[in-house]
Amino acid sequence: MNKIRKGDQVVVLTGRDKGKRGAVIERVDADHLVVEGINMVKKHVKPNPLKGTTGGVIDKTMPIHQSNVAIFNPATGKADRVGIKLLSKADQESRKTKDNGVRVFKSSGEEIKA
Repeated sequence: MNKIRKGDQVVVLTGRDKGKRGAVIERVDADHLVVEGINMVKKHVKPNPLKGTTGGVIDKTMPIHQSNVAIFNPATGKADRVGIKLLSKADQESRKTKDNGVRVFKSSGEEIKA
């Protein structure tokens, strides 16, 4: 179970975008994710008439390692760590899910709404 998923609000902990907040757009692989408006780079693009693209410099969002971000806790207004709380059999059946755990904030223990 991934502790940070697509759609989560995260805060950047290190790097040039430290302190900025954004939503996770996608997970590139097991360790990297793309966050909206974070880790922007300028990419020089050659024109390609077959694809209909014009040349120039474009802004592109690059992946960032998941260890450099933390999930945003709206109750405290700060970044927080994520823990996994195992569910009992009764809770699993009531939720109608195959998952045997839910993500929780480590500071408060409250469940993260996905």
